[in-house]
Amino acid sequence: MTPTSGLEHLSGLDLSARIVAGEVTVPEVVADALERAHADTFGAWVHIDDEGAMAQAEELQRQLADPDFAPGPLFGVPCPIKDLNSADGMPMEGGSAALRGHLATWDDGVVTRLKEAGTVAIGKTSTPEFGLPCYTEPEGHDPAVTPWDPTRMAGGSSGGAAASVAAGQVPIAQGSDGGGSIRIPASCCGLVGLKPSRGRVSAGPYAIDGPGLGSAGVLSRTVRDTAAALDILSVGWPGDPYPAPAPAGSYLSACDHPVGKLRIGVLAEPVISDTAIVHPAVTEALTRTVSLLTDLGHDVEPAPRPFTAEQWDSFKVVWAVGAATIQIPEDAEDQLRPLTRWLRNLGAGYSALELARAMDGIQKVTRRTAELWDDFDVVICPTLAQPPLPVGAIRDDADPAADFDAQCEFTPWSSIWNLTGRPAISLPLRTARIDGVELPIGITVGARMNDETLLLALSAQLEEAVGPTGPSVS
Repeated sequence: MTPTSGLEHLSGLDLSARIVAGEVTVPEVVADALERAHADTFGAWVHIDDEGAMAQAEELQRQLADPDFAPGPLFGVPCPIKDLNSADGMPMEGGSAALRGHLATWDDGVVTRLKEAGTVAIGKTSTPEFGLPCYTEPEGHDPAVTPWDPTRMAGGSSGGAAASVAAGQVPIAQGSDGGGSIRIPASCCGLVGLKPSRGRVSAGPYAIDGPGLGSAGVLSRTVRDTAAALDILSVGWPGDPYPAPAPAGSYLSACDHPVGKLRIGVLAEPVISDTAIVHPAVTEALTRTVSLLTDLGHDVEPAPRPFTAEQWDSFKVVWAVGAATIQIPEDAEDQLRPLTRWLRNLGAGYSALELARAMDGIQKVTRRTAELWDDFDVVICPTLAQPPLPVGAIRDDADPAADFDAQCEFTPWSSIWNLTGRPAISLPLRTARIDGVELPIGITVGARMNDETLLLALSAQLEEAVGPTGPSVS
């Protein structure tokens, strides 16, 4: 196998089908992915596990020799792990110099489910410090950049995961989303990125789900790969605090469901920031998506803004308190980035009463949003206010408060779906030529709580209508 074998053009499902058919072996597929990963120039990786990945590939190939073995739809597919998740034997540094050299000694629940399904964890992808910013510029590593234009950011915090998939190094990559961290890089890199409903993907059995803002998922190039991964990751653990109801069928099969006439709301106004400036290309992308949905037979009308930027401050309180609770070595505080230190100090300064009021505020916002949007089957909005920005455009170590505000301006819709717990997917529906470069623009589609089935069915319909997009990377 060589990096010109053509495997980089296959979806995860197609790649697995070829493995099961005997057209290619798991070790050949994994060796090809490892070679591409080692040739990476997009800041995607912080660790590549050649020995462990090849050992896992050999074991999976032996399983295929058993005539009674029934491989799953993503069997044998390389799927790296974000460096916020624990994978036995690999570094677990969380994008932070404070944890440099820390080695994981166990698989967390997400990694366990992926391995059980026969995917191969070939390494760890880059993330910003503890996944807190919406850009991926970790200390000691190159920034993660979009393969569409390597001078521009891949987004964050699953920036390395997105870069690895967009560059054709792997078909899927594990990510996580606490405030947009799957959907933001999906938009920057022209990928599919789903944040499932609250409780759909468990943080168990070792981690806690906390306030329920975040969820694990994957970055992929197709809706079907994303659906197949959700089937894997949505298997819960005993004691889950927010157990989501199981769908009637698989999420993969939902991609083939007929989509009837839907009532679709359009949210064009920024929500979490009153100072966000929406790029004309983003506005045009939303307008063209509305036209496409109308042509597909759906009823489309404006959706009301669900809450104010001031009401969103409940998220900021919980986010900062979460940063303050991250455990690091006692003597490592000065190794943290200014943004992280600022958030930790902010979070440590809130009282228990203020945190309780913030949690109450989140519930009120969730109920209010459900009431306002009750008549809509789905709501669409831009994923980001701008196309992918130049590396360093948001980061401001001299003024971390300004850094945080700039992130809100760049992502003025993203955390709506984390606050309310609703599922939302960023789809690569449009591109725009900016400064002489073709750049991706993601459109977010969000559904009612626990309605990933409808969300994936509509996403598959839109994907088929638009056709494939992707950067020119070989």
